[in-house]
Amino acid sequence: MITKEQVIETQNLWGAGVVKIGSLMTNRAECEAYTSSFLDDRYAFQTGDVLFKPTKCEFEQFRPTKEKAQSYFIAGDDRACEEDGGFAINPWTKVRFENTGFISMSLSYYLFISITTLKNRYIKVHAVMPFIASPKLITFI
Repeated sequence: MITKEQVIETQNLWGAGVVKIGSLMTNRAECEAYTSSFLDDRYAFQTGDVLFKPTKCEFEQFRPTKEKAQSYFIAGDDRACEEDGGFAINPWTKVRFENTGFISMSLSYYLFISITTLKNRYIKVHAVMPFIASPKLITFI
């Protein structure tokens, strides 16, 4: 089981890494190398796709691959997603988390169709869905 302390430590390491990326914004080669290492250390891309949901994306709201995550963090001429501007390429001085709880969760799209929409036209909404285990099944919280 992952502990609250482990989550907080991971968040602090992530925040320090984002500050470091911003500090390297004038040295592109070093910034790219550090960001690649940061993504390897902070995300489980070596196991496959990850549940990465950037906060400032309109068109590609989920970034399951390292290439797409790096594009979000530092963009660049060879960015994987056209909308990316490199959110971590800023002179950040600190990142702070304010946690409201520690739970299991999923990143999802809801796809809705109603009788008032055109046939086969879905309304797409993205969501973070937390879960807990109950005696009979897994439930939303």
